[in-house]
Amino acid sequence: MENENLNVLNVAKGKAPSNRNNLLLVASLIQIVLLIVVISKLGVNTTSPTGGVVVDDSLPSPTVPLDMQALIDDDAIKGDPKAPVTIIEFSDFECPFCGRFYTETLGKIDEKYIKTGKVRLVYRDFPLSFHPQAQKAAETAECAGDQNKYYDMHDKLFELGVSGGVASFKQYAKDLGLDTAKFNACLDSGEKAAEISNDFIDGQNAGIQGTPGFIVNGIMISGAQPYQVFEQVIESLLK
Repeated sequence: MENENLNVLNVAKGKAPSNRNNLLLVASLIQIVLLIVVISKLGVNTTSPTGGVVVDDSLPSPTVPLDMQALIDDDAIKGDPKAPVTIIEFSDFECPFCGRFYTETLGKIDEKYIKTGKVRLVYRDFPLSFHPQAQKAAETAECAGDQNKYYDMHDKLFELGVSGGVASFKQYAKDLGLDTAKFNACLDSGEKAAEISNDFIDGQNAGIQGTPGFIVNGIMISGAQPYQVFEQVIESLLK
């Protein structure tokens, strides 16, 4: 504070600020620039408060026209398989924006559209490389799906979190009443890794650049947008 006051006094007297203060200013600016570079390299979203867009030049632009039936692949469906509107969600269990969509928006869509047979939801995995637990969390849901508990595990992963890693995932399986021997063997072997990779590649080819990303009957919605955004799109499609 004394240095700052002295600097102000010197300027008032027509004197230049001290070299030491100039160096500190330059050092601060360098630190800010370096921080921006590090954030961009990590792939952290720096533009949208809803997620969906990740700064990552390795993600390609769409290479094929969107085929909703092909994009569903063999992934678990929530709702009536014959529903007229399909939401394909590319998501990451460790992504905070995906968690926000789950807690703030999915429940409303479920009540108004999924449970009434108007919408079916398909969750596909898009684990981002800078989320250390995301890959195994995705495999966890797939292994649970082998015992018809995909969305039960999906809900647990979002509600209880993934910070505990594999040990926590195995406890979740036990809590859900799964055959833990089969589940643990599935998770430990990594047998679902290829399925996760296939989801990720399909998402890239469809134009997904971050999480969460949604394709609703061919319409792209990027990020954890408010419920009203999904409602407007769904209603327009139902008409």
